[in-house]
Amino acid sequence: MLNEINWPQDYLPGTTDNFASNEIIVAGITAAEVFDNLIDTSIWPTYYDNVADVFFYAGDAPKLKADTRFKFSTFGFPIEAQVVEFEPPVDGKPGRLAWHGWAEGDAAHRLDVIHAWLLEDLPQGRVRILTQESQKGQPAKALFDTKPDVMNQGHQDWIKGLARTVLASKK
Repeated sequence: MLNEINWPQDYLPGTTDNFASNEIIVAGITAAEVFDNLIDTSIWPTYYDNVADVFFYAGDAPKLKADTRFKFSTFGFPIEAQVVEFEPPVDGKPGRLAWHGWAEGDAAHRLDVIHAWLLEDLPQGRVRILTQESQKGQPAKALFDTKPDVMNQGHQDWIKGLARTVLASKK
């Protein structure tokens, strides 16, 4: 049985304005290796074109930790964020990372999201990389109607780039 994202009730998928879900399964890498690369924001721009200007408010940079407060730009939004779940993969348990992100503004421009990651080792030397984002606000409603679906396409690029980065580090 595969694990699921832990959702706060206010961000439960199906109850928000937009939801993106992306997943891949890759052989030859581990959840721990993926987690270590995911929490290192200094390398995000090397494998994901839709992120820029990562800034940390405290001395955690460049690696995310529990409760880290940071900001970055993505999908044309300046996002303020704080890590709300941080569990490295251990002893057969999946790795979990999630942050609450928001774009400030009036009701027409305010965006609130939970962006969550689940990294789990599977039998036969495989790893599952799952990322999901549940979004609220007018910008989320607009993203729901985009064709092509830029949110799902962007996040698919992110997880594939992450996997390629970890695979390349093993060569």
